[in-house]
Amino acid sequence: MELPSFALTGNTAIVTGAGRGIGKALAVGLAEAGAEVILLSRTEEELKETARRINDRGGEAYYLTVDVTDREQIREAIEQIKKKSGKIDILINNAGMNIRSKAEDVTDSEWETIMDTNLKSAFMMSQEVGKVMKEQGTGGSILSVSSVAGQTALRTGVAYGASKAALIQMTKILAFEWGKDGIRVNSIGPWYFDTPLTEKLLSDEEYLRDILAVTPLNRVGQLKELIGPAVFFVSEAGSYVTGQTLFVDGGMTIHGF
Repeated sequence: MELPSFALTGNTAIVTGAGRGIGKALAVGLAEAGAEVILLSRTEEELKETARRINDRGGEAYYLTVDVTDREQIREAIEQIKKKSGKIDILINNAGMNIRSKAEDVTDSEWETIMDTNLKSAFMMSQEVGKVMKEQGTGGSILSVSSVAGQTALRTGVAYGASKAALIQMTKILAFEWGKDGIRVNSIGPWYFDTPLTEKLLSDEEYLRDILAVTPLNRVGQLKELIGPAVFFVSEAGSYVTGQTLFVDGGMTIHGF
């Protein structure tokens, strides 16, 4: 049988922003593929629910309340994970946010908050987990959740788009530097998905029409449709893929007029 394995049995995975939306879906998906999943977020109640859902389905998960914009909290969490799980094989950088201000209205505080949450946290998590992966000597896989906003100019805002574009470039550079250590670094770039954060926007019929007008598949994505690409990247199936960004976008980034 030549088909490579998509199974993650025996792997330990960290997912940031795992309490809801994309992070929750990816955490559940990795667990269903066989990984032990450690859930990180600032919101304990949401983490409890994600962990309960995974464990009730026969998976393995536990959570740590962590502010991933704080390096000391990151280091403390990683030490706890090393003691409890013994190793780290996979990191999913999903924590992110947006403040929808027009360029002329963006404040210094808004810029810093978006960059810290979307970019700095992903770098610090990658840096600290990358050190562990190098020490283990068995390689590993890092996957960041970027956005089509990192590739295409959108109305989502300049700070958000800049943070996601930087995340895509960071992915390439980390892949280049860490390839010799067997650490693969990739990203996925979603378009609009049906999540709690997009619910209000997508309920606006005019806004939804504008989105579908530039989406060849003519619909928003469902969270389960992000799981397959993520599992591919972090499993044996993607073992020769690094430094890449896959836009999971219903064709939005290739749309033409």
